[in-house]
Amino acid sequence: MTIRNEVQLITYPDSLGGSLQALNCILERYFPAAFSGIHILPPYPSTGDRGFAPVTYFEIDPKFGSWVDIQQLGKKYDVLLDVMVNHISRHSEYFLDFNREGRDSQYADMFLTLDKVWKDGIVDDEQFSKIFLRRPNHCFETVVIQKTGKEETVWATFGKADWSEQIDLDVNSPITRQFFQKVLAFMQQQRVSVLRLDAIAFITKKAGSDCFFVEPEIYQFLDWIREEADRYQIHLLPEVHARYALQKELAAHGFTVYNFVLPLLILDTLLNRSSLTLQEHLRTCPRNQITMLDCHDGIPVQPDINDIVPVSRARQVVEHCIRQGGNVSRIFSLQNTLDGGFDAHQINCTYYSALECNDDTYLTARAIQFFAPGIPQVYYVGLLAGENDQEAIAETGENRAINRHNYRDDEIKRAVKQPVVQRLLKLIEFRNRHPAFQGAFRVEETDPSRIQLQWQHEEHYARLSVNLTTKHTEIEFSDRDQSSQRFRP
Repeated sequence: MTIRNEVQLITYPDSLGGSLQALNCILERYFPAAFSGIHILPPYPSTGDRGFAPVTYFEIDPKFGSWVDIQQLGKKYDVLLDVMVNHISRHSEYFLDFNREGRDSQYADMFLTLDKVWKDGIVDDEQFSKIFLRRPNHCFETVVIQKTGKEETVWATFGKADWSEQIDLDVNSPITRQFFQKVLAFMQQQRVSVLRLDAIAFITKKAGSDCFFVEPEIYQFLDWIREEADRYQIHLLPEVHARYALQKELAAHGFTVYNFVLPLLILDTLLNRSSLTLQEHLRTCPRNQITMLDCHDGIPVQPDINDIVPVSRARQVVEHCIRQGGNVSRIFSLQNTLDGGFDAHQINCTYYSALECNDDTYLTARAIQFFAPGIPQVYYVGLLAGENDQEAIAETGENRAINRHNYRDDEIKRAVKQPVVQRLLKLIEFRNRHPAFQGAFRVEETDPSRIQLQWQHEEHYARLSVNLTTKHTEIEFSDRDQSSQRFRP
């Protein structure tokens, strides 16, 4: 199936009104024509990482609602949900059974014991040093099997230094693949249109490699799961934070990909008032992509911008966001840091705060995103021009909570009335409705202090012009009778 070429919303199931039912009402009340699709961050029962440690995919956490609510949303929107193909909760029935029974468990083969990667089960220090780590010090979890008292060590890519709620799956195991087949069939029944393959790059564990997007093994799995998803008319969206060359490779392989370069690159362009890097990137980036500026994790830095934005400029953007009250998550693998020990993985900061809460600059950034090739997604905090939530960090101890504020209905009502939000909604409507965006895209030749992006479909056109020196942004477009109109976003 194809995804509609209109703006999509990203939200947690409880972030707009407190539940899925409330979300549906709020979309109808405040944003009736703004979105064709909605990415609902994991609504399943989960034991950590705000939904990304799922206990099961076959239930909705009762505090959010039920599958009936998802089905209702699916009648109007392209519903996008996550499947954490790399891992599942340590409290899932599958891992609990393994924890009790060990190798005698019917689910034992779902998990990656070390002997599946190293024959003797002993990790070679030199090979371990090559692994791309996403938690401090190591990527394993040791449990005591209740039946035997024996210790078993399994792979656990994500988590805290001494504890992981997310236990990695052996995606090559027949029982794991049967599990994914059941998930796909179930999601079709619930009117789910798109599944994001979260953490897909970490599924390939191979001795002597960095265990990150290892080829050809990664494509063997991707081709298998795409064939299965096609049977159920479900579109797949692999989520990979890596050097952009890899995204282009994935796109060439026929997958829709994320453009994780754009958020920092637009900040860099606006801060330095030079569009050279942005122009070149937009000329060459895939057309079958999803664009975003903000999300639940933060503004991507590395490895996404490696080879695109020089370290000195990336560091400048990071330091700017810190001055606006943001913070930074780090890369744990020394081999993945850049010149001078630069180890920023993601910037935790709302995009509106990153742009100093300046309405005009923020709308310019959104206009560039909407004119870039691909389908735009808008995170709910960005939709409401949310500012950094320092209280949430203090309350949760989670730095990423700075950009995860939960809005009550009265807060949404006030936020929607803000001029910046009204202007954004007008821009979203233009992006959704103007026929030029169904045509061909081009970056027009300009000097570095300007940006000019154009879409053309038959006799219809839409042109975005940005003057980075004067900060003047304008959209020129053809109307129904072919005369030219202009407006400032």
